[in-house]
Amino acid sequence: MEEQANDHVTEVDAAQAALNRMRTIAKARGELRIPRSRLGAKSVPRSKRAPFLDSLDGGRDPQGLGRVVRRLVSDRGWSSPLAVGSVMAQWDTLVGPDIAAHCQPESFEVTTLHVRCDSTSWATQLRLLSSSLLAKFDAELGTGVVTKLLVLGPAAPSWRKGYRNVKGRGPRDTYG
Repeated sequence: MEEQANDHVTEVDAAQAALNRMRTIAKARGELRIPRSRLGAKSVPRSKRAPFLDSLDGGRDPQGLGRVVRRLVSDRGWSSPLAVGSVMAQWDTLVGPDIAAHCQPESFEVTTLHVRCDSTSWATQLRLLSSSLLAKFDAELGTGVVTKLLVLGPAAPSWRKGYRNVKGRGPRDTYG
């Protein structure tokens, strides 16, 4: 009986032990812990800090993947880059199959979407539809994600072949 009392094992918090080891290694290298107040950041009292875990379930219950990802996106401020990616990925469903067959998104700068069309007539048609498409983007993706559509016509082929070429405008055709 007496032997069992001496074999008492204390619980060790592995994360705390690892943190303590890293702190001693850092201290041995000469690194110092600097309080936030000395770095210029204002310290926030414990009562005003945002809780790490959800207050409803204590953070212990499993959550759905959609809820976790939604929370991660909102906490990190990734909503506008994800909306831009969804414009590119969902182009066919956002504009419809007719337009998607002839016009493709090419790039995105700040809030301007660059769209390349395969003919000048489709580029003109898309310019006429741009206000209704922008309204649909606002409804589907949120306001301010896409504020301007820059419609580009087809890229003209290069007529320069070989080592020598003649200066001038080249063949006059309806490219772009």
